[in-house]
Amino acid sequence: MSAARRALLGAALVVLAIIAAMALFPGLIAPADPLQTDVRAALEAPSAAHWFGTDQSGRDVFSRVVHGAGRSVGIGLLATALALVAGLVLGALSGIAPRAVDAAAMRVNDVLMAFPEFLVALVVVAVLGPGPVNVAIAVTLAAVPVYVRLARVQTRTLVLAEHVEAARILGVPRVLAFTRHVAPGVLGTLSVLATIGIGSSILAVAGLSFLGLGPTEPVPEWGLMLAGGRNTLGTAWWIAVFPGLAITLTVVSATVVGRTLRARLEGRAA
Repeated sequence: MSAARRALLGAALVVLAIIAAMALFPGLIAPADPLQTDVRAALEAPSAAHWFGTDQSGRDVFSRVVHGAGRSVGIGLLATALALVAGLVLGALSGIAPRAVDAAAMRVNDVLMAFPEFLVALVVVAVLGPGPVNVAIAVTLAAVPVYVRLARVQTRTLVLAEHVEAARILGVPRVLAFTRHVAPGVLGTLSVLATIGIGSSILAVAGLSFLGLGPTEPVPEWGLMLAGGRNTLGTAWWIAVFPGLAITLTVVSATVVGRTLRARLEGRAA
């Protein structure tokens, strides 16, 4: 790995560490109440008193960005984790199923993968209705097909591996051989993909919230804050810029780390 790539990876890890601290300990980083309004301080520019300025209701934008990390990142992480588990189970079952069942399942999966993930998530939310829980379900369902495809390929590869064949010859039950020798390998590969997928999930969550389909006011959430400041970019740019910057840095950093892990897994230079 070159020095420039190492520096980029280090910067990405630092950003993710800061975001994690914001999500886990928002009160320590921004003790101000993110819901506290003060109409007399509305639309104040960034200053020593308000680092990221204030919004239309006089709420501290810095505090809202910090406290919003838990929801924005948390929903994205939850959706990614659920998609990983569902993809592992469905993909593994398809990989060991009879050929006809496997072919039918993959055709359905291919149809779902033909649509952009955000479009699938948007349709699911339109059916289920708005709200953070439904957004998490929608992003999960949109991401599952990618994990299913990879889990199926890895399962079919590992099932034919020599150590798995040896376990069968020694009389190890199929279920035990699968859980000991196949599932861990599939999970390891999916975990690397999930690292990249976290960024996509966070971006999808923010996009749905921006459209008004996620958390509602006055809840601090990055996508919702971005939507709230889109009409004041000319006069109060900070309301939208700082949550937008938080989304961008988080997604880019997660993608950098994920691509580095994938490159190392594939045995090539990152």
